[in-house]
Amino acid sequence: MSRRTFGRGAAALVSALALAPALVAATGPAMAFTFSSVQIEGSERIEPATILSTAGVQRGEDLSAGDLNDAQQRLQQSGLFETVEVIPQGSTLVIRVSEFPTIRVISFEGNRRLNDERLGEIVSSRANRVLSPAQAEQDAQLIAAAYAADGRLAARVDPRVIRRGQNQVDLVFEIREGDLTEIERIGFTGNRAFSDRQLRNVLQTKQAGILRQFIQRDTYSPDRIQLDQQLLTDYYRSRGFADFRVEAVAPEITRERDAFFVIYNIYEGPRYTFGQVNTVSEIPGVDAAPFAAQNRVRPGEVYSPQTVENTIQRMETVAIQQGLDFVAVEPRVVKNERNQTLGLTFALVRGPRIFVERIDIEGNTTTLDQVIRRQFRTVEGDPFNPREIRNAAERVRALGYFADAQVESRPGTTPQEVIVDVNVEEQPTGSLSFGASYAGATGVGFNVALQERNFLGRGQELGLSLSTTKGSQSFNFNFVEPAFLDRDLRARFSAWYQTTDRLNSNYNTESAGFLTGLEFPVSQNGRIELRYRLEQEELTDVDPVEVDPETGELDGSSPILYFEQGERLSSALGYTYSHDTRRTGLDPLTSYKLSLSQDFAGLGGDVKSVTTTLLAGVESTAWRRNVTMLAEVEGGAVNMLDDDSSRITDRFSGNGKVRGFKPNGYGPRDLAAPNEDALGGNFYWAARAEARFPLGLPEEYGINGGLFADAGSVWGLDETTGHDGVEVDDSMQVRAAVGVSLFWTTPVGPLRFNLAKALQSEEYDEEQSFDLTLSTQF
Repeated sequence: MSRRTFGRGAAALVSALALAPALVAATGPAMAFTFSSVQIEGSERIEPATILSTAGVQRGEDLSAGDLNDAQQRLQQSGLFETVEVIPQGSTLVIRVSEFPTIRVISFEGNRRLNDERLGEIVSSRANRVLSPAQAEQDAQLIAAAYAADGRLAARVDPRVIRRGQNQVDLVFEIREGDLTEIERIGFTGNRAFSDRQLRNVLQTKQAGILRQFIQRDTYSPDRIQLDQQLLTDYYRSRGFADFRVEAVAPEITRERDAFFVIYNIYEGPRYTFGQVNTVSEIPGVDAAPFAAQNRVRPGEVYSPQTVENTIQRMETVAIQQGLDFVAVEPRVVKNERNQTLGLTFALVRGPRIFVERIDIEGNTTTLDQVIRRQFRTVEGDPFNPREIRNAAERVRALGYFADAQVESRPGTTPQEVIVDVNVEEQPTGSLSFGASYAGATGVGFNVALQERNFLGRGQELGLSLSTTKGSQSFNFNFVEPAFLDRDLRARFSAWYQTTDRLNSNYNTESAGFLTGLEFPVSQNGRIELRYRLEQEELTDVDPVEVDPETGELDGSSPILYFEQGERLSSALGYTYSHDTRRTGLDPLTSYKLSLSQDFAGLGGDVKSVTTTLLAGVESTAWRRNVTMLAEVEGGAVNMLDDDSSRITDRFSGNGKVRGFKPNGYGPRDLAAPNEDALGGNFYWAARAEARFPLGLPEEYGINGGLFADAGSVWGLDETTGHDGVEVDDSMQVRAAVGVSLFWTTPVGPLRFNLAKALQSEEYDEEQSFDLTLSTQF
């Protein structure tokens, strides 16, 4: 058994090619040949008629030596034969061929970073097909290109052939993967408005640093460099630099071929602001005033393409709402380089009368067509709106079901029609995860979760989870149908079972129940959920006040908690109204959220109450989008009906509302009871402000800092008589804290350190200066 390289095969091939012309030429360059017969030798799989047709030789035809040479070249170039000889023997022309062998198996050796399955998808050579040396060499180049895209430019791939019997071979790709080709340095020339560090943070590609074993974006990739050029362009133009361009990118590889230096040569140009802004209508009968009211471009503001795009989207939405078809908003820009302003006119013009003939969906092997089709607001026969098609494409991608989703239009049957092609590539949507978490209050916890985001290809969500921490266990089931009855109705069903075993308290709880709800839109950013909840809960093991036999001291909990023990069934109807501007994303810099919830218990069961919560928040970026600022305010109230009293499980604890305090660390407390139990409250409020910002470290390290300030209170009890008849102070006492945070996106999960200092608290409060949270899935 021998191993033959393509280099040796090429040498044999050259010899064969040189031999036949020599034989032909020996008979005399001016001599013509006439053959009465053609003899084919060596063919096994290929029919003689095919060989004659490829050679272009006919019996009885006068042929010169050049014609015979051409016939040989045609046969050789057909790719069907390893060697070809054309030999004249009297009145007989002998065509002797050696067919390429059949590939028995294809294998890969030396690959560790890319598995055999992925490499098998890259190559075009296939088992049980005829070996093509040219194709094998091309496959080797494709494999090397795949390694280069993975950051290994030094990878070398050699195709080898192992001869077997019966004219069969094994095709082996020998791979030397090499080391990662890292980017040692990224620099810029021509930048004055932004520093190198700021621009490096914009790029997806990162410099190699001390965490190079974990950073996967510090390897050189030509495709990623192209993406980085677009990211730079978007970054500059969104900040007013309308003339910005990347003039050149100069990647230089080191002599050892193990690192790159990448230099971007850029032209910033002047920074423009908006000048005069107008809205005009060039369509008879269409008033420009309602469209001008949607204008978000203000004179004097820094130019931003996103602001212009958002305004166009708002205006086109008005056209749809008014039933105006084939209306386009055309932005007309007048540049004034002297004043560095951009005059802008939004012109309402009549667009071409084009309709959607049909929507073709391909590539969805698991996901049903209807799941993709319902992301389109357009159906067959509707006027063609390019913007709506682009928005639909974004909605399809946002589903998260597809590794790639391309939506394009092409000419239809008539010039007035288009066909929308949707090509998707499925990706796994289910996961089985095992996780660990840590928090200062609860210690180490473990969880296992089964999640499916596209159940049975219907776009449904299915989840099962089991978690346990110090003092608590929970099981949860969740099912969501995002398009109930094929409408924009989100239906969900949840069930749970939870227990706590003296989790920061002197009692145990157990609860089980289910919830079902239906959510639907009421405005562009607003939605309402209607729900029903049924829950059985039990409060047990409250310590009675008694003398400890070992210490002789009093021990036990507040009588307020002691008399709240027992089982209760709660049956409640509720609703939640939420308004979130991130649903449309019309303002890329600032987003607002508002949520109002109420639950009315008393539809059967043992509890009659109204529970209300309200939350409002804003998030905005400032200082060239380097600082993210968040502010939230929330509050809640529990109102018991029919002179009933609330239990600890009904009341608010304030946990997680004000940092700097332990769970159950503030609020009304029975100080006369030996355990000094935290009792919670019927009312609470909290206000939080936070700023997150870079610390000057390379962005690829994922380390950022933060400052926060929190304030809030928990107060109000239905029963205030505590131990020995002492009244519990349930008045509203403000707590406040400030602190610093460190955010670190580590290879094992997001980690957050909080260092807090309580500025206002009561003597009996339980403070917590340091808190660490970490969660991961593996």
